[in-house]
Amino acid sequence: MGWYRKLFRRLFSWFEVVAIVGIAIALFVFGVGVIWATLSPLPAIENFESRRVAESTKIYDRTGNIILYDVHGSMRRTEVPIENISRYIRNATVAIEDDTFYQHNGFRPLSFIRAVLVNLHLRGGIAGQGGSTITQQVVKNALLTKDKTIVRKAKEIILALRLERIYTKDEILQTYLNEAPYGGTLYGAEEASRYFFGVSAADVTLAQSAYLAALPQAPTRYSPYGTRRSELDDRKNLVLRRMYELGYIREEEYRAARDETVVFQSREETGIKAAHFVFYVREYLEDTYGPDVVTNGGLQVITTLDYDLQKKAEEIVRERALENKTKFNAENAGLVAIDPKTGQILAMVGSRGFFDPDIDGMVNVTVMPRQPGSAFKPFVYATAFEKGYTPETVVFDLKTQFTAHCAPNDLETHDDCYAPGNYDNVFRGPMTLRDALAQSVNVPAVKTLYLAGVEASIGLARRVGITTLADAGRYGLTLVLGGGEVYLLDMTAAYATFANDGIKNPPVAILRITDDVKKTLEEYKAKSERVLLL
Repeated sequence: MGWYRKLFRRLFSWFEVVAIVGIAIALFVFGVGVIWATLSPLPAIENFESRRVAESTKIYDRTGNIILYDVHGSMRRTEVPIENISRYIRNATVAIEDDTFYQHNGFRPLSFIRAVLVNLHLRGGIAGQGGSTITQQVVKNALLTKDKTIVRKAKEIILALRLERIYTKDEILQTYLNEAPYGGTLYGAEEASRYFFGVSAADVTLAQSAYLAALPQAPTRYSPYGTRRSELDDRKNLVLRRMYELGYIREEEYRAARDETVVFQSREETGIKAAHFVFYVREYLEDTYGPDVVTNGGLQVITTLDYDLQKKAEEIVRERALENKTKFNAENAGLVAIDPKTGQILAMVGSRGFFDPDIDGMVNVTVMPRQPGSAFKPFVYATAFEKGYTPETVVFDLKTQFTAHCAPNDLETHDDCYAPGNYDNVFRGPMTLRDALAQSVNVPAVKTLYLAGVEASIGLARRVGITTLADAGRYGLTLVLGGGEVYLLDMTAAYATFANDGIKNPPVAILRITDDVKKTLEEYKAKSERVLLL
């Protein structure tokens, strides 16, 4: 075991050297930034009181005339003194955002060094990793540009130190809690408390406060009305655990709040159109440009949505979903419409009622994994055609046992034996592939998958637009009958490839994005690719 200890000591020493060198580099780089920032003009701290409110981001339909969603709208914010903000909210925010807020003087050197090291390693800069105190966040939002440079970071720290000498901790925290983003048009703890829970910021419970503190880091991602509610719940529990660890609450309070079921108020339908599509677009914007740019950057987003078609799609989904409830006891439905020539999403309906809690209507089923049933069959037949089989190739529609170690005359599906039937329990004898696909007959489809191969069929499906089914080894012959989960958006895009003579256009939701000075950040360009020879 001596060699093992020597190797461990060598590795440990190597890690120490790397850490020391990294810290030295970080300190040198930051030192240069501090010198430069000191020599550069700094914003007057007096500007803190007269700062300009950020401009909202607007999301439009494809004409640019219909606003689907105004991220700020009427700027829903009510400023209140810190005495009118629950101590639960204050402590929860400090616990998750800046746990040494009451001890530091505006800057945490160790947190900053860690952030610099991570970002130098990951991105060659200091843009991505956190490390800012609450005071720094207030300064950044009120006095500085959004440039992600060392000089800007140094200015932020210098101004944070100055701000701490002028304002009390409560004044700084009050500013933060009155201006923090909580999603959409909601700014400030007071407005967020009333919107989500119907009470003032002074009257929220511990569990409600933990939810509020969880939101500002990524308000769209963690929105209680989006598709990531479980992530919001996890972050709420993290807030509570940090409050307990820091001594803000007792263990019994922590456990009770962690297990409490918190009900959010229903969202008003006014002010948002094509809600599932809007949240789909917002998530893309935040992933691409960051939550701060989306919230404060004044973006103008022209989407691909045809609002007239969208209204018809919503009506169709409501009607058909109710029919499905009567016929199949299925209460929900979704719809996606794509232009095959461009890949542009013209309509997206994620449920029959966005504001209907009984069906989890805010969940966008078009981007949730679902089994496609027989809708998967065309991918298998297309694979068979690529392998040389033709529409006139004959297969036999007979009751068949497909599991090799099961008796051929055992024509039932049980245990690990697989002998599928047809939807009408009728077997038609010899059939061409053309007729088998046209009539959606199961047994010939399974035989065609056997001939085409599972891996090859999955490969073709992914080629034409399916983004799931990455591990081909997980699937067998049931795949052709819908045994693998896919997204409705992907299925629509894949079928659009068939409709476009084998030319794929990836689904796209945005035509153009401009910033607050009308600079074009992004513009639609066709990304056509031939993936099938039809």
